[in-house]
Amino acid sequence: MENTTSKHSKHQAFIAQAEEALKENSSAMDTTFRLHYHMMPPAGWMNDPNGMIYFNGYYHLFYQHDPYQAKQGPMHWGHARSKDLVHWEHLPVALAPSEDYDKGGNGGQGCWSGSAALHNGTLTLIYTGHVDGKTPEEVQCLATSADGVTFHKHEANPVIGDSPDPVCFGFRDPKVWKHGDKWHMVVGYGKDGLGKAIIYTSNDLLSWEYQGAAVESDGTMGDMWECPDLFPLGGDDRHVLLISPMNIAPVKNLYLSGTFDYESCRFVKQQAEQIDYGFDFYAPQTLIDDLGRRIMIAWMNIWGAAMPEQAHGWLGAMTLPRELKLAADGTLRSHPVPELSVLRGQHISAADIALADGGLTAIDNVQGDSLELDIVFDLSKSSASELGLRVRCSGDGSSYTEIRYAIAEQRLYMDRNLGGAGDGGVSEAPLGQLEDGRLRLRLFIDRSSLELFAGDGRIAITNRVYPDPANVGIGFFARQGTAVIETLDAWELSSIW
Repeated sequence: MENTTSKHSKHQAFIAQAEEALKENSSAMDTTFRLHYHMMPPAGWMNDPNGMIYFNGYYHLFYQHDPYQAKQGPMHWGHARSKDLVHWEHLPVALAPSEDYDKGGNGGQGCWSGSAALHNGTLTLIYTGHVDGKTPEEVQCLATSADGVTFHKHEANPVIGDSPDPVCFGFRDPKVWKHGDKWHMVVGYGKDGLGKAIIYTSNDLLSWEYQGAAVESDGTMGDMWECPDLFPLGGDDRHVLLISPMNIAPVKNLYLSGTFDYESCRFVKQQAEQIDYGFDFYAPQTLIDDLGRRIMIAWMNIWGAAMPEQAHGWLGAMTLPRELKLAADGTLRSHPVPELSVLRGQHISAADIALADGGLTAIDNVQGDSLELDIVFDLSKSSASELGLRVRCSGDGSSYTEIRYAIAEQRLYMDRNLGGAGDGGVSEAPLGQLEDGRLRLRLFIDRSSLELFAGDGRIAITNRVYPDPANVGIGFFARQGTAVIETLDAWELSSIW
């Protein structure tokens, strides 16, 4: 039997190999679609955010990672940290598949998704060891670090050696948090065609007791709930559960708000809605920071999509960090963190812009591929049936992504069918008019991504788009009537790299 020291040396050898591959692969990348101000891997593949935690003055973000290739292979945990949630520093790979519980098999294997916790001053990662064809296929494991950089896999692994029922669809993605003096773990699970969030409890992170399902699908929420994140928000016993349900296309993310009872470990649902209405938002995870804020980041891609950057030697990015708040009616609100304003450069503002029926109205110097736009339409002065804007427009008008609001329908759309390489499709979200008769759209444009926020944080739409880099035009429009832009603010945003 290997001793602990030799196991650690073997793990570090795998990490050293991964780091060498990253150096070689990053020097050969095509940077055409590389983002200016979003977290992305130095090279290779990235998917789910993992292990988000505020530790020793840094925001730590781990992520599913293949450093050897721009496609999903044996999963490692990539690692980055930030002082301000804006500028990120890449750190050495934190976890590599090196043991019999996370390495081997002919297909999927590795250190799959999980979370992080601070226990007695030690940073602890909790993850799923996955090996295709192994029995059991998925187990829950720990790794620890004193400095937040170098991690040792725990000698007690796996700390949960099997699922509650061997006949299940998935047992993965543990999220751990502490309530009082007891640790709680929510795990993604599926059984009998129903997605479930199951709960374990522990006193020491090593010995876990199964408490049953906190909540499960009502039959319309998918057959397996990946990447669950259950946390208190809004005071009293109010909680939010974030899930990424499988097999209910096109919906790829949901939140459930309600109450969670720590005695029974049961969740009672009040609301259930999408977190983000775009195509490219998956596996969101949250942390609590030193200011007490609940911060969420998600993978800004989706399984099964065309991913043009794969041919360039890299894949994947994270969304902008968003602060979450829970409204009195149980609806979840998300807002880009205010720290992002540090990126703002040249500022252009305009007011009282009249939009004629049909055609596009350009505004001097409002164009680019790395921008923040804050637009307020005065609907009380608008007779149009639809209004909105086109971004990343080609000079001949043949290529663009369109954002439009249908006033009577009270629906917001993002149409990327003519957006360039990659997938097309139209995202849509319900958006009732605000009481003051205004429509405010806040849009972040970053080379190959768009993130749109509206409705006082109720609506977000996130999509990857892959236009020709030369397509930087922006135009505003009204249809079947006229419209008025009350105010427009545009900022060029600088690169964090």
